[in-house]
Amino acid sequence: MKRITWSLLVVALALGTGSLLSARRASQGSATGPEAAVRAILDEQQSAWNEGKVDVFLEGYWNSDGLTFSGSQGITRGFAGVQERYRRSYPDRQAMGKLDFTGLEVRVLNPDAALVLGHWHLTREKGDIGGVFSLVFRRFPEGWRIIHDHTSVVAGS
Repeated sequence: MKRITWSLLVVALALGTGSLLSARRASQGSATGPEAAVRAILDEQQSAWNEGKVDVFLEGYWNSDGLTFSGSQGITRGFAGVQERYRRSYPDRQAMGKLDFTGLEVRVLNPDAALVLGHWHLTREKGDIGGVFSLVFRRFPEGWRIIHDHTSVVAGS
């Protein structure tokens, strides 16, 4: 009887410890967790931008009328509106320049949502420009997408 009690206790402790470790790993994120997935999208966006591929850059955004973008020109609603805004503001490679994201802070809010804060900088012949941004990401069946972008220009960035 004692042997069965000890065996059950050992099994219960092992299961409990495993559950706690799993919960801790999930809360901290892992190399394949939400933070890594969001950072991978930002890396892909930066690469696409630097190759002059605005449409590939935009794949990081939620293709929905619910997408929002806030900036110095006000609020733009919907994927089509955000797409038009980027095409109008950056009509060619020269206007696009070279994009660098720095100071990225990814805060996983829950398993399906994340907030990203960071700095952006465009190196261009006609003059550099940069600023700060905050992005809200949401996980969809097809993967993580930006559902809200607030980008501001900051002089001297």
